[in-house]
Amino acid sequence: MISVALCTYNGENYLPEQLESILQQSLPIDEIVVCDDGSTDGTLVLLQKFASQVNFPIRIVQNETNLGSTRNFEKCLSLCSGEIIFLCDQDDVWRVDKVEKQVDYLQTHPEIDAVFSNAQVINDDSQPTGSTIWQEVEFTESSQRRWKAGKAHEILFGGFVVTGATLALRRSCLARLTPFPLHIPTLIHDAWIALALSLEKKIDFIAEPLISYRMHASQQVGFGAKTDPVRFSDRFRRDRAEKLTPILEKADHAQNMYALLRELPFVPHEKLVKLYLRQRHFRRRATLPDNRLQRLPGVMKEVVSGRYLFSSKDWWLPALGDIFE
Repeated sequence: MISVALCTYNGENYLPEQLESILQQSLPIDEIVVCDDGSTDGTLVLLQKFASQVNFPIRIVQNETNLGSTRNFEKCLSLCSGEIIFLCDQDDVWRVDKVEKQVDYLQTHPEIDAVFSNAQVINDDSQPTGSTIWQEVEFTESSQRRWKAGKAHEILFGGFVVTGATLALRRSCLARLTPFPLHIPTLIHDAWIALALSLEKKIDFIAEPLISYRMHASQQVGFGAKTDPVRFSDRFRRDRAEKLTPILEKADHAQNMYALLRELPFVPHEKLVKLYLRQRHFRRRATLPDNRLQRLPGVMKEVVSGRYLFSSKDWWLPALGDIFE
């Protein structure tokens, strides 16, 4: 049985196109479960009209209070009956063979609990922008090879890769993953699912754009604006606290993730070594002395150990910045 977990919030502008793309799937679904997070527009009317026109059940649940995307998806997934569940955003468009491709993958790979894909990016008018979400998150061919070689968790320690709107998973794995943690703000529902399953080697990908992912100003979650790289000349002018704040945030984030994952009984502790070293690296960078000469031993220690690769593939740039800035 195949379920779709659809979370909505004031989605009337794009929802009809998404629903139609689900209806046109080459492998039909068996149910849609909708958790609406307090829409005040015509979202519920659209859903009810669609439900009256299709030959599979649609369960529409309106939350009494706004739960936010992570808790809303957790609730929606818990209400699904299917053995395979597709996470669904309200404003995307599915390729006609998305369900068929991902169900086939999970059926032929019984050791895998979840599979995600690439997606082409579209604008408000449903026109392709010429980029993909893997380009946005820099999930390069090199990163894909590392993932296939069993290093998925190390990639995810460093940042966001898996987009929930492309994700299909087995309902059986939810017992290990719920409740979703809320105390790490950047670890939203899809990031948590991907990270936890990666530590068991139970998540993989299909290197095709199986959805059109809409990027627009009103979406609840997304990639956000990219920050401009810091120019070398800026490093001598900006306040030192401006430099240290994001490094401290990375250290705190890695430390909180490490503490969280250490508590999971199914996570091998040896797989957390890189995460532990990551938080130590950023903590050391954030606590270097104010005196530039006194920073040299600490910076050189991190250089020799190779840990500046946690900061950037161009490791020499943050190393030089730590010395001179």
